[in-house]
Amino acid sequence: MKKQNIILSLIALVFSLPAFAQPTAVITDPQKNYKEAKELFIKKEYALAYPLLKEVKQAYPENQASNNRYIYEDINYYYIVCELKLRLPIAAEDAKKYIDAVENDPRIELISYHLGKYYFIQGLYSDAIQYYEAAGFNNLSEEEVSDEKFEMAYSYFNIKKFTKAKPLFAEIQREHDSKYYIQANYYYGFICFYDKEYSEALTSFAVIESLEQYKSIVPYYVAQILYFQGKKDEAQHYTEAALKRGGLYYEKEMKQLLGQIYFEQMDFKKALPLLEYYVGNTKKITKETQYELSYCYYKLKQTDKAIEGFKQLSNEKDSLGQNSMYLLADCYLHTNQKENARNAFQYCAKNNSNKEQQEVSTFNYAKLSYELNYQDIALSEIKNFLTKYPNSQYAPEAKEILIGLLANTNNFTDALALYQSFDKPTASMLKIYPRILYGKSVEDINDQQIAQADDLLTKILDLPASSVTPYANFWKGEIAYRLLNYDEAIRHLTAYIDSHAPAQGEANSTTAKYDIGYSWLKKENYRQALPYFEQIGKSSSSAPALEQDAYVRCADCYYMNKDYAKANSMYENVLTNALPESDYALFQKAMIVGIKNSNERIKTFTTLIHQYPKSNLVPDANMGIADVYMANEKFDNALPYLNVILTMKDAGDLQPKAYLKLGLIYYNTNNNKEALNEYTQLIQNFPQSAEADEALENVKNIYIQEGRPNDYIALMNKIGKNISDTQADSLTYNAAQLQYMNNDCSAAIEGFTNYLSKYPKGYFALEANYYASECYSKNKDWTNALKGYNYVSSLGSNKYYERATLAASRINYFELKDYAAAKKNFELLRSNAVNQDNKLEALRGLVRSYYQLKDYASADTAAKELLTKKGISTDDRSIADLVLGKSQEVNNDSTDAITAFKSCAAINKSAWGAEARYEIANCQFSLKNYVAAQKAAMAVIKETNSYDYWVTSSYILLGDIFEQKKDYFNAKATYQSVVDNSTIDELKNEAQQKLNKALDDEAENSKIIN
Repeated sequence: MKKQNIILSLIALVFSLPAFAQPTAVITDPQKNYKEAKELFIKKEYALAYPLLKEVKQAYPENQASNNRYIYEDINYYYIVCELKLRLPIAAEDAKKYIDAVENDPRIELISYHLGKYYFIQGLYSDAIQYYEAAGFNNLSEEEVSDEKFEMAYSYFNIKKFTKAKPLFAEIQREHDSKYYIQANYYYGFICFYDKEYSEALTSFAVIESLEQYKSIVPYYVAQILYFQGKKDEAQHYTEAALKRGGLYYEKEMKQLLGQIYFEQMDFKKALPLLEYYVGNTKKITKETQYELSYCYYKLKQTDKAIEGFKQLSNEKDSLGQNSMYLLADCYLHTNQKENARNAFQYCAKNNSNKEQQEVSTFNYAKLSYELNYQDIALSEIKNFLTKYPNSQYAPEAKEILIGLLANTNNFTDALALYQSFDKPTASMLKIYPRILYGKSVEDINDQQIAQADDLLTKILDLPASSVTPYANFWKGEIAYRLLNYDEAIRHLTAYIDSHAPAQGEANSTTAKYDIGYSWLKKENYRQALPYFEQIGKSSSSAPALEQDAYVRCADCYYMNKDYAKANSMYENVLTNALPESDYALFQKAMIVGIKNSNERIKTFTTLIHQYPKSNLVPDANMGIADVYMANEKFDNALPYLNVILTMKDAGDLQPKAYLKLGLIYYNTNNNKEALNEYTQLIQNFPQSAEADEALENVKNIYIQEGRPNDYIALMNKIGKNISDTQADSLTYNAAQLQYMNNDCSAAIEGFTNYLSKYPKGYFALEANYYASECYSKNKDWTNALKGYNYVSSLGSNKYYERATLAASRINYFELKDYAAAKKNFELLRSNAVNQDNKLEALRGLVRSYYQLKDYASADTAAKELLTKKGISTDDRSIADLVLGKSQEVNNDSTDAITAFKSCAAINKSAWGAEARYEIANCQFSLKNYVAAQKAAMAVIKETNSYDYWVTSSYILLGDIFEQKKDYFNAKATYQSVVDNSTIDELKNEAQQKLNKALDDEAENSKIIN
């Protein structure tokens, strides 16, 4: 401060010293030197006195001090004072030793005074105070007393001990003739100003106000005092005059004060340039100053500047902060920036300083969330608003928004729950209720929650007809078809077709007719199935796969209706157009031609084997050839075709049949040894197959024919069938099976449990475990269901193996979320399944399990294979694309990953699609394409908002984008919305951490004083 510089300059002037000089004459008389040094000391010529005193001190060594005590003490005193006056480095140490050693209080006080001044001149104010206090005033001259009072007061002032400095300055400023009178008035005035003793301060400032060294400083304090005293008009005029004169040290502060006065007078036009100047020339400002400047911009329609100013006050939790956010929201609305206005209302709604503003802001935050399609937050906020402000003037509009939300949202889970929370739904709510039920049911179908979806669709059909009734019939039929309930499928799908409703995605007349056709086909009513397939079937290679398949099924219907000429013609068209089922068409042609000519059948099957060597019908063709030879009793010709089936990995359930037929050939040709060999291999490799049971009967006959019953008993014991307990075993099992057939699962479980406790390895252990698990599954007792299914699966190939292994896989995956166990089951099913549909189901499950386990490399391999399979569903394609994208993303190939994720998102509206949409945004963010990332994240929030994890993750990603742009206002608001609304702890904690970082980053870059 200038005042400090002024006083220090004075001190420097008082204590300026002449240069050192060496005496030219040789002094030989110590007494003379002593007297001369003392005289120089008294004249304050310390530089001249010091070398003389040094010589005298050497002449009077300390060990001879007793002889010249008074001279020694004087010399020592003068010598140390000279050291202090000359500011020699050793001075302070010598002075402290002197104080500790000498027993002369007056001299100790004097040395303390000089030591205090020594420290004062160096700016060591705490040390100066210590020795000034020790010196007192009794042994000092008037001049020294005056110096000490001022310097001690100034030292207290500098270390901010104003209560001790104040009385000392008060004494001095009452002494008009004191050389420190002017300075004392300044410091005393300042302390009084600090203590809010404004009248006292004004009195002191009046003394020095016009003096040159103070006229640039004092006006600021005077103006402030007048303002604080409520004399605002006087303060205004005084400040205006001072600024007009110019030359002010505190010019920007004076402008701020005048700007504030104009602001309070609501003269924003005059206030603005003054406040603007102050803020522009100050590193840190108060929140009040920022608010006043921003408000001036706001009132003078400088909206962009007002926005930038108010945004900086978003952290304030008081009424000023709340009002700033309220005005900021108004600015954003006037500039059509609804996204930002929404965030401003969010800040305001969190502040309870002004209850009315809080209510209005809470409503507007919810309303804008609805208008901007933040449906998840809008639902929550509207509900909260109605709970908190049930009698608000905005309540009717809030309810209307709620109705709109229920009608338009894709968040059907929350929409349905919210609907059910109302005791008395309004007429509008009742009107849209079917749409909510339908949306939720389709969502459940996509998520494989079939039973839950079916219940919701039933509720729709129980309501009066609405726009969604036809589609409810479609999906009821689709579910019935999946559950093999073909009569129900036909009924509901026919109702959909009869409604003539326009297509809606997968719900369309082509699919409905296709499913009806298949339902009749499965019921073996080929005449009923035929017209449905004929309506949609096409043999063109450019036709969709479903229409090509329908064409082939038409041919099948003609075949089953024995219209072989028509069927043969259609199969020929399939071959001509090289449709995907050409191998099947050729197989069917072989069956047709073989009706009249068995040799032609063999010839056609042989063509199939050579033309389509990788077809899954090759094993069937081999079996067909063998069957022809066997029918013609050409057993030797049949043998190689049956044996080749045993070498094929994909022969499936044909292998036990091949073993059985090989055994029959050898048996019928009286080669019992080879027959027994084939039957034994069948029983060992496929012990639970139906063919094994037939083989056992043939084995029994052979052993009996050959008179070897003991060998038969040994074989039965070897394969675990104890024939001695068969009768009791059968009775116990049959009792339980009877309850199962009567659909009494409770009694059946009890019966099967009883059977297995008595016969854990009984003849019917396989059946008992399987049927018990079926009952447990119906009861949703997944743990017990798994036990039986796993037992059946552990026995290897048997008639229940595939169904049990698939059931165990699904329980682990869908119900228990034990993806590692599901993966193990799916792997077993894929390796051992005979049925091609089950192999495909296993591959599907593996893709999903690998994905859930984050084994993206394995998932990627399995997904690529899945995409090559015939008959895969939309869900299969979507999960395959998602897995491919995740694998590429992990390998930092974000560009290609985006392509894969887009493919998934385009065909999937459920959880897979939601994740894919999020990953598109995440990849764009990693590529620093922030505009694209923001757009993609918003798409997740607005289009797939029933999947909380991905919606919440997208909000966090939006916050990250704002943080990267240093848009802390929106970053904080976005993270805060997650902290306030998320129920997912993992994401809630992540958002809180990022919110804290955004607050720290903003504080580091803000002009507002924390």
